Amino acid sequence: MSIESDTAADPTDDDVEELATEFGEAITELPVYQRYLEAKAAVEDHEEAQEAIQEFEQLREEFQLARQTGRASQEDLRKLQDAQEDLHDIPVMSEYLQVQNDLELRLQELNELVSEQLTVDFGQKAGGCCED
Repeated sequence: MSIESDTAADPTDDDVEELATEFGEAITELPVYQRYLEAKAAVEDHEEAQEAIQEFEQLREEFQLARQTGRASQEDLRKLQDAQEDLHDIPVMSEYLQVQNDLELRLQELNELVSEQLTVDFGQKAGGCCED
């Protein structure tokens, strides 16, 4: 991934876009990204995991609605937490969450490498004057 030019000119927008595309393609070739895709597919194909995801999502929506209306109880929260633990206890889901975390860590490392060259955090939205 290098910009080759007959002149010593600065890279053009097209050069940078080409490098960005190559960078994205290189990320898709990383072993951790490939493991992530495999783990994601395994979860999508796992009936028990899909049922547990649906149950958890429904409980989460109900809890959020109850919280917005001031009717959420500790029992509601415990029920939601139990459903999340049950979901995470499914081996295929546990593997997916671990691989997802590994991928996020690798992407953060890459973000830091790119951000070293910039005055903003590449992976974060560049904010206005009032962003802390």
